[in-house]
Amino acid sequence: MTAPTHTTTISTVDDRQLAYAEYGDPDGVPVLFLHGTPGSRRLGGLFHSDVRELGVRLVAPDRPGYGRSEPWPDRSIDDADAYLTAVLDHAGVESAGVLGFSGGGAHALALAAGSPDRVESVDVLAGVTPPSAREGTPTPQRVLSWLATTTPTLLGGLFRGQAWLAGRLDPSFVLAQYTEDPESIPTNAQRVVKADFREAFTDSRSGAVTEFRTTAAAWNVEVGDIDATVRFWHGEDDANVPIASARRFSERIPTTEFRTLDDADHLRTLLRAAPDALATQADTSHR
Repeated sequence: MTAPTHTTTISTVDDRQLAYAEYGDPDGVPVLFLHGTPGSRRLGGLFHSDVRELGVRLVAPDRPGYGRSEPWPDRSIDDADAYLTAVLDHAGVESAGVLGFSGGGAHALALAAGSPDRVESVDVLAGVTPPSAREGTPTPQRVLSWLATTTPTLLGGLFRGQAWLAGRLDPSFVLAQYTEDPESIPTNAQRVVKADFREAFTDSRSGAVTEFRTTAAAWNVEVGDIDATVRFWHGEDDANVPIASARRFSERIPTTEFRTLDDADHLRTLLRAAPDALATQADTSHR
């Protein structure tokens, strides 16, 4: 399992603790990596070798309520620029490329809309969509969002139980949430995804509960005003976020490119697209 170069914990202006890890080349092109829902900074370990070879400095924060970052249960999606710019400031990064996976895609776009001077370009991999763009929400996501809105304590308890089981069962228990064929995923990736899931719930379930609630409501993010280039990467076989919804959402952003991955589900989109997205970030970001 790949460990980060180092993990740092900072205090934001409102005295919340926020953690981030770094992977790859410490002097390389900065790219901010935003994990899924649920998730943690540990997911960046999937690409440690890629970013080292590409000369990329991958900065991977735990969003509030995940891993080592303090909960912020009343945050909304458009608060992303407040805590993500704090990470960039502490890391000494003036502007960066941004890569958001699944639920992290919403926060990547919120950063680009709220702090355009800090964002070079955005890659959204298997990104979640707002309700107004959905042509139908898969049942698991619909149930989780309903629980997050109506009975958040119950959902937190369910996540606690899942994390307990994840620590005792084969990685396929976690991977089955993101792919139909867990056994086909490389062994190291299986281990990282399992560790990422467990780390997400180390101290709190607040991050996932908050995000399942906020992504199910209207997003207060002006995506039509984003100036940075936005690249959507989406698998044709994604059962977590149907590609039709992603395509419809992408059409609201005038600077968007949409790239389809054949025979790719939710997790395979991340594994297949991230190296290419990172290479594009390395080629186009200002050094």
